[in-house]
Amino acid sequence: MKLAFVIDRLEDIKISKDSSYVMMREAALRNHQVYVLHQDDIIWRDSAVVSFVKILTMNVNEKTAQANCWYHLGETLTMPLQAFDAVLMRKDPPFNMEYIYSTYLLELAEKQGARIINSPRAIRDFNEKLAIAKFPQFTPPTLVTRRETLILEFLQQHQDIILKPLDSMGGASIFRIHAADHNINVIVETMTHYGTRTIMAQRFLPEITQGDKRILMIAGKPVPYALARIPKPGETRGNLNTGGTGVARPLSSQDKLIAETLGPELVRQGLMLVGLDVIGDCLTEINVTSPTGMQEIHAQTAFNVAGMMIDAIEELVGESVGQ
Repeated sequence: MKLAFVIDRLEDIKISKDSSYVMMREAALRNHQVYVLHQDDIIWRDSAVVSFVKILTMNVNEKTAQANCWYHLGETLTMPLQAFDAVLMRKDPPFNMEYIYSTYLLELAEKQGARIINSPRAIRDFNEKLAIAKFPQFTPPTLVTRRETLILEFLQQHQDIILKPLDSMGGASIFRIHAADHNINVIVETMTHYGTRTIMAQRFLPEITQGDKRILMIAGKPVPYALARIPKPGETRGNLNTGGTGVARPLSSQDKLIAETLGPELVRQGLMLVGLDVIGDCLTEINVTSPTGMQEIHAQTAFNVAGMMIDAIEELVGESVGQ
């Protein structure tokens, strides 16, 4: 197969934990051709979407691969995206207007025959915070508004809540407030920009002390282990980049129910790789841009998550060829 990865700059990738890296490595180990490109390498010209790509040659030896010498890039090639068996959109957030423009271009490429993972339209439609509203049977009490009075009423009802921006990542700008806090008004004013920015409020889930579980979904099926991201002392965020500790655990019965319920709909929408965030028994986010956690799960359980992903792409491409 020829696989193209739309990713961040290679020199910024942390190969000890990056999921895009381990997927590319798995593909290379299977002798698939791996190409890389960045957002600014996707262009529309002469009524077609084309890309500037480079062949990626990897040092697949885990013991000798170093942060600055794990890859070699070939010369720049100009290729239509439909020339690849699959194009994986793995650009990290922020999900800003440039990200949206990239999804527009990738959607045009789809219409010209390219296979994009995940679907560009689905990436736009599934806001990683708001998408849980499609599955209210699994969510904690949640409010989405920019009206300060409604947020204050929600706080009085639940006494202990979390406030989140709808466009953040990695736990950024998340606040926990109690009804007895002295800075409630200024926090709400700051979060909503004085009522001009819509945010999400959720009832605080004390089960966060047991971890914010990342359940990876691949082609509608869950990886059998979740990565429970446990907050450091004094924190309410389990994100690894805020100091949380990742612990791989088998899926609970509720985790499996959530995954089995969402799986068919995710596939129908064209979402092959998704990260579900679950605290306790509640679904709190649906991550569709560039879910991670593969390496941590593999290191602790020996389950090859990247292998499961490449298996799914091979099966998808094989089915297409056989039609």
